[in-house]
Amino acid sequence: MGIKGNRIVECVPNFSEGRNMDIINAITKEIEETEDVVLLDVDPGADTNRTVVTFVGSPEGVKEAAFKAIKKASELIDMRNHKGAHPRMGATDVCPFVPVSGVNMNDCIEIAKDVGKKVAEQLNIPVYLYEEAATRPERKDLSNVRKGEYEGLPEKLKDPEWAPDFGKPIFNPRSGASIIGAREFLIAYNLNLNTRDKKRANKVAFTIRERGKLNKNAEGNKVRIPGLLKAVKAIGWYIPEYGFAQISVNLINYKITPLWKLFEVASEEADKIGLRVTGSELVGLIPKEAMIQAGRHFLDKQGKCSGVPEEELIHIAVLSMGMDQIAPFRPEEKIIEYRIAKPRILSGMGINKFIDDLSSDSPAPGGGSVAALLGSLSSALSSMVANLTYGKKGYEDAYSVMNDIAIKLQEIKDEFLNLMDEDTEAFNKVMDAFRLPRKTEEEKIEREKIIEEATKGATLIPLETLRLTKEIIPLIEVAAKKGNKNSISDAGVSAISAIGAAESAYLNIIINLKSIKDQSFVAKIKKEANEHLEYVRKEAEKIKNGVTEKLKKDL
Repeated sequence: MGIKGNRIVECVPNFSEGRNMDIINAITKEIEETEDVVLLDVDPGADTNRTVVTFVGSPEGVKEAAFKAIKKASELIDMRNHKGAHPRMGATDVCPFVPVSGVNMNDCIEIAKDVGKKVAEQLNIPVYLYEEAATRPERKDLSNVRKGEYEGLPEKLKDPEWAPDFGKPIFNPRSGASIIGAREFLIAYNLNLNTRDKKRANKVAFTIRERGKLNKNAEGNKVRIPGLLKAVKAIGWYIPEYGFAQISVNLINYKITPLWKLFEVASEEADKIGLRVTGSELVGLIPKEAMIQAGRHFLDKQGKCSGVPEEELIHIAVLSMGMDQIAPFRPEEKIIEYRIAKPRILSGMGINKFIDDLSSDSPAPGGGSVAALLGSLSSALSSMVANLTYGKKGYEDAYSVMNDIAIKLQEIKDEFLNLMDEDTEAFNKVMDAFRLPRKTEEEKIEREKIIEEATKGATLIPLETLRLTKEIIPLIEVAAKKGNKNSISDAGVSAISAIGAAESAYLNIIINLKSIKDQSFVAKIKKEANEHLEYVRKEAEKIKNGVTEKLKKDL
């Protein structure tokens, strides 16, 4: 199943069953059958008798899937018979929610609380909140909450200090207790060293990790020296199949310590003891933002503009950190947003195929998709001007602003490309609504209702195109005024393309509004569309005229 919208949450529940695949499959089936959710990974372990499941989805979808999976685990897993190497407290041992995109930590804390409350009330399972959702400092750390494990839970529940956050302090012998929370995305990442020596790998690991290392002071007492990097756990090990040692890292929060900083600091510390970091290895998935951060950092170090296409940023990140030393780094497999992205039907086409489809007797793609395409072309042209200005002699004062607008224009360009497909999808929903049955009075009423909602949706897509077009006008103006003079005509074409995008989007809004009965909706959208169009017409025309005057002066 796909995911609607761009608000994405990850959930990584750990279930206390790693041997019986019938039970594991029954639990994961609950997740797979939930709307707006994608199951990414199921990792059972026989020795630990534990399965780690990873899935992503909309906040609503993830919330529903998590509860359904916890419920199924409570029905199929009996903790009275559970034995395994991994610490555990319940049938669903831990269940963290992680912000990926379009959501923040507070959103995930609320999801954790909602799921925890429902689990306690409907399944009679005591629930503790941990990490960012913790209600007390001592409950933030998972190991503290899980101390005593399942066997110690009856006594733990008698202690008022360890009363559950949700549910009664009554022991559930079948399901134990569940620990539910919210945390940042954990990146599992290994740094490759040009040595087989595990001790030397550990020396670097202990220096960089937040916990640091134990040393003796002048009095001979052991004291802990903090490490160099926050939110980093690390240890050294030797991998015989690779033939070299690694620093194995859990990057707990890449927003505190970016991936590029981890790589550079580890490289510097390795160099101090005569070692080299020769490359690195990503274990599991990574958020796109972490790779984009790294790509921009390494381009900045090269003195190049970092407002380049997303694909190039990721390529630079992989190349700079040697992330393909052990195995090819395939972004479509390793970056979480790419794993769940819907295929780009129109924007992923070759230009010839798109134009041929556009020229056929099919009503979609149509003017709405062309409006979004014009917006993407306008953004791309001004980004090009910014890139051709950055690093050029004589434009030093404009470097910073050109880098900033190039980054923003690249982001908006990608939004326009998404709108190309969304416009066609919205039109197809309207067509599907018209095909609904209308034999009975009830069917007619329901059909009219669905047509109205689908048409509203089809109106909002070109409205978003119009909004984005308004957003790029000030950026085009900067490119035209401060950009490379040899590219000023491109800034002018960018302004003209923006006018085309705005006018085209407006026409698609108006034709849809004519079919909508909800007059308050019509009035609101028409007012907003008129305001946006007037602004774009006025300001883009100024930019175009200014560029034309400059070019004529040089004739």
